[in-house]
Amino acid sequence: MRLSREAPTPLYLQLKNALVADIDAGQYKPHERLMSERELCEKFKVSRMTVRQALTEMIRDGILYTQAGKGTYVSESKIKQELQTLTGFSQDMAARGAVVSAQVLEARIIPAPLTLAAIFAVPLNTELVLLSRLRLSDGIPLAIEEAYVRHEVCADILECDFSKESLYNVLATRYNTILVRAEQTMEASLASPKEAELLQITSPSPVLRMERLSYNELHMLIEYVKSTYRGDRYNFHTTLNPKAEYGQNRA
Repeated sequence: MRLSREAPTPLYLQLKNALVADIDAGQYKPHERLMSERELCEKFKVSRMTVRQALTEMIRDGILYTQAGKGTYVSESKIKQELQTLTGFSQDMAARGAVVSAQVLEARIIPAPLTLAAIFAVPLNTELVLLSRLRLSDGIPLAIEEAYVRHEVCADILECDFSKESLYNVLATRYNTILVRAEQTMEASLASPKEAELLQITSPSPVLRMERLSYNELHMLIEYVKSTYRGDRYNFHTTLNPKAEYGQNRA
């Protein structure tokens, strides 16, 4: 595709559109290295500044990602996660045929501080299980999860290897604790330097922060989890229906 200096569309945007078209046509596969800036300059007859502006926009949009000292690579299409069902990361990724793994960052019993005691509606210093993990799909870090679970319902749970096992599956099979309902909030933010390092993204980069309160069939709060998802890899989806009164007498 030739770029036109006479066209009303800026050159960097023409270049971006040309690269997106190449990716959509399958000329670049997910995680394949893109041409270098010098090669792009030569191929499209544009300045390095134009190339950098196009690449910066594509990285911001999640189409490309960088690896320090290695180059720029094509991202996979975003993971679409439905919000209607209560599932864990392992279930979500396994349903997509991905190989799920985790790096345990922290796993210990803690006394509930004031904030967590209020969330769980328990006395101060009540024992909670803290399980913090970096979650990976096909070896790519996608999320950081920091989960707090009532220790009273899952004694000795830290004997499990949570680099391989699903927390929800362990709760269900080993402790007969089924999570049936959750309340969830989500907001956009920027990754901290530590989060960017763990998620292997450039800083600053957008992330999605999610907090979830998960309950069992007795309406007891079992788990409180804070998750940080890569903004370039996730697309959350939900279906909204009108209230009943809006669907009546519309003739």
